[in-house]
Amino acid sequence: MTKVLIPLAQGCEELEAVTVIDILRRAGIQVITAGLEPGPVRASRGTVLVPDTTLDEALRNAFDMIVLPGGMPGSEHLKNDSRVISALQEQAAAGKYTAAICAAPMALHAAGLLEGKRATSFPGVIDDLPGTHHYSDERVVVDGRVVTSKGPGTAMDFALTLVELLAGKTKRDVVESELQR
Repeated sequence: MTKVLIPLAQGCEELEAVTVIDILRRAGIQVITAGLEPGPVRASRGTVLVPDTTLDEALRNAFDMIVLPGGMPGSEHLKNDSRVISALQEQAAAGKYTAAICAAPMALHAAGLLEGKRATSFPGVIDDLPGTHHYSDERVVVDGRVVTSKGPGTAMDFALTLVELLAGKTKRDVVESELQR
């Protein structure tokens, strides 16, 4: 079964986290949410999320994709967590997917995964960061095994793109039709 890791940091954007978790699970993809530290995560708008496990426990497993929800200060916490950066680098080295939305592409940048890639983010997050990445204003950008998206308003498109990458266009179409989009 396809497995996706979604690290949850204090101050993450709940709309992005919950949308991605929900859409991937609707597609029959196994999603593991992992808190950077034990216990509930208070998201950026005060919603309390209860991760499935801790990041340390989750990282004992292999994943087909790692998805980073954005939000502030959650994205800063992801960017500054050496375990997250190492996991992203190992994922990329293994030829597997990494994905981030909103401000979280800053963690992909910190891991060196945006070099030479087209990517997007919440405006002002990665467009001025140093490096050879190419900022795009598109809602969702797929460049090889790196997927990025702009923010809460693009979370559904982002999640459906992830479904298509992991489970195919037919599965995406089925999930999308059930959402009455």
